[in-house]
Amino acid sequence: MKAFHTVAVPHQDILEGRLTMDVFAADLWEVSQGRGPDEYRDPETFFRKTYLTEGLKNLLDVVERRLRGKVGDPVIQIQTPFGGGKTHALIAMYHKAATEWQARTAVAVGTALGTDQTLWGWLEKQLTGKISRFGGQVAPGKEALRSLLTEHAPVLLLMDEILEYVTKAAGVKIAESTLAAQTIAFMQELTECVSAMPGVCLVVTLPSSILEHYDEQAERYYQQLQKVSGRIEKIYTPVQEDEITKVIRRRLFSRVDESAAKKAVAGFLDYAEKEGILPAGIQPSDYRDRFADAYPFLPEVVDVLYHRWGSFPTFQRTRGVLRLLSLVIHDLKGANKPFISLADFDLNRQEIRQEFLKHIGSAFNSVIAADITDAGAGARKVDGALGNAYKGLQLGTRTARAIFLYSFSGGSMKGVTLGEVKRAATTVENPASAVAEAVEQLKNMLFFLQSHGDLYFFSNQPNLHRIRLTKTENIPEREIVEAERDLLKAALKGGKLKLFVWEENSGNIPDNEELKLAIMKKENGNVLEALSKNKGQTPRVNRNTLFFLYPLETERPGFVSAVKLKIACEAVEEDRTLNLSDDQKKENKKELKKAEENVREVIRRLYRLIAVPSREGFKEIDMGIPTYGEARSLDQEVYEKLHSDGEILDKIAPLVLKEKYLNGKEFLSTEQLYQTFLRTPGETRFTGRSVIENGLTEGVCLGLFGLGNLEEGQPVCRYFKEKPSLSFAGREVLIAEAVCWAQRSQETDTAGAGKSYEQSGLDLVNGKDAGMKKAAEKIGGIPTKGKKDRVRLCFQIPKGKVSGIMGVMNLLQSKFATLELEITATDGAISEQEFEDKIEETFRQLGIEVKGQ
Repeated sequence: MKAFHTVAVPHQDILEGRLTMDVFAADLWEVSQGRGPDEYRDPETFFRKTYLTEGLKNLLDVVERRLRGKVGDPVIQIQTPFGGGKTHALIAMYHKAATEWQARTAVAVGTALGTDQTLWGWLEKQLTGKISRFGGQVAPGKEALRSLLTEHAPVLLLMDEILEYVTKAAGVKIAESTLAAQTIAFMQELTECVSAMPGVCLVVTLPSSILEHYDEQAERYYQQLQKVSGRIEKIYTPVQEDEITKVIRRRLFSRVDESAAKKAVAGFLDYAEKEGILPAGIQPSDYRDRFADAYPFLPEVVDVLYHRWGSFPTFQRTRGVLRLLSLVIHDLKGANKPFISLADFDLNRQEIRQEFLKHIGSAFNSVIAADITDAGAGARKVDGALGNAYKGLQLGTRTARAIFLYSFSGGSMKGVTLGEVKRAATTVENPASAVAEAVEQLKNMLFFLQSHGDLYFFSNQPNLHRIRLTKTENIPEREIVEAERDLLKAALKGGKLKLFVWEENSGNIPDNEELKLAIMKKENGNVLEALSKNKGQTPRVNRNTLFFLYPLETERPGFVSAVKLKIACEAVEEDRTLNLSDDQKKENKKELKKAEENVREVIRRLYRLIAVPSREGFKEIDMGIPTYGEARSLDQEVYEKLHSDGEILDKIAPLVLKEKYLNGKEFLSTEQLYQTFLRTPGETRFTGRSVIENGLTEGVCLGLFGLGNLEEGQPVCRYFKEKPSLSFAGREVLIAEAVCWAQRSQETDTAGAGKSYEQSGLDLVNGKDAGMKKAAEKIGGIPTKGKKDRVRLCFQIPKGKVSGIMGVMNLLQSKFATLELEITATDGAISEQEFEDKIEETFRQLGIEVKGQ
């Protein structure tokens, strides 16, 4: 689409920026005195820039017929709102009378006349050039008026702002009367006289409402003037509402290429229908016609300025709208815009901004700056936040401008719906949904943007966003730290890992077989080393059982912001001094709920780095960004991450145990093996002792290795291809498969009285055990021993070694049906009560009968 200023070409004065208010201030008095801008003083220029509305055409026709002695209304009152075009109509009649109707004209403007002059004296002077008959301060009477008017007919009498003059005349005393009373009497005489005289027409303007009056006295005079003229006058309105756009367009543009304008309108209609942003309840063809009349302005531009801003008592509707639009056109004369919307009103331009501020107050100057125009304004931040595709379109700023201009009126009409914002703020280069997204972001970025129901508007009171920001600015650091600790604890449930939160004293973390997770306030290599290597003043033994979790510091700013928002929402909820509306209370509750959900996610995003003990020190694992809606606790996620990465196993294959730990060895201490898992950083870790027990048991049952004891430095296989009993203590050892085969084969030889391998039941030649024949023969030097059918042992148990002989007891119990023990304890004492409670009671619970004491 073409740029609007190449289709609708602005008048030269607008292009050149000659935009003083007098250019748009129609002044009948100045015109009658041969002064003022050409736009009003020169008849040709005036009519070239004036759109003749149906009302104005009709009014001119009535006056012309009256002056030519034909049927026409003798007394006409023009009544419009402030700035509604009444003075413009008077000037049109003045020029017509001088150039076409050949009528004498007498002009009286109340704002120009002083109280040293009377209306009747001024009338005589305008018609005769002097005051001879009407020099007194008392109204002359109808006959004298008739005589004067008859001598100079046809006569057009134009009286503007008469109420202004009468109000001033009230202060002039004339005997028992006042000049105001005499003036009202004169107006009655004049209207009666004119109504009976062909060729004479009186046109009077009065305000349309009390909004333009001055005080109670002026109101009384207004009523009297209405009564005086109302008996015989006819009221005309020169401009109807549906003609406003045409009046404005004629005054602002020298010519319009209607064909190109229709294309531009059609292009927008196609876009608007596709995006679904046309006004509800209006046919597309009706909106097209309205846009065509208003082009290059969207219809809403004139509607908002004329009806909303025009409802302010201080806003002159036609004049004010023309002034504003001329400033906007001048500002956009070099822009490549196909049409003008409310979003194109650049509030950063002081002239444009001040045109609005003078009606709503200077307090909104800081509102505009903070939310829309300043370099750090929220609207500008939204411009960039919508993505690179829309960055150059300034959709945040455009949306904020449109909402601002919809926010005010002199009545109750305030605010804008999302549909209206989309239509006003969009460009045809973006989807309308981008404007909806801008609105959502503006709600969270601006300080003075309010919403009520489905309406958005600005006020000079801070919104919830601003209130929460103020609360946020006053949150002390210690409160953030406390909130972090509370959130962290709430995110932990405990279970498979023993938890320690922000613990920096190594003495408080046990040195045992449990898997432990120490959550650190921040990453600190020195603290990590100290906790992993020490328990208090002694070295830590089980170093492979302690993991660490600490924050990813690049996530901290987002975490702090989320926590502050939650605290601020809670503070707003609890602050009874705030005068919040019901909608604001609901909004804050909704925001608080969202904030509570968000902090649960951000604490997980923050605490995501795991330090795992390794041979080189520590290996760092990043758990990554959490899955949305994740319901697992933080420590459960840590555990499952370690499990999935193979750092913690809940099962181990016996072949792995054989290849990794027994390869090349005849035997291996089970106690040392288990301690290796617990004590050596980077070694395999298990969810519990049962995992290694199950792996070893399976390996023994499968014959991958055996289990036995060391006797006189030699491994003796007790379990092979059968379920063993493990103690992980004393002389218990894993034994290489070959050794077990050799021992079992020798035992078989002894039991079979010299039978060959083939006869013994071990198929070492052709069967599945053939691979062990060579190994068994190689290790065949182990002497053959007979079997004991009874074992009697007598020994003294050193302190601290009781648990060590449990494996031997298990072995004996597996070989013999009866295992009888006799215990003698000396060189000490135990109380009777303790013996009964702790020893006898234990045996009773185990169902063991004790034969003596």
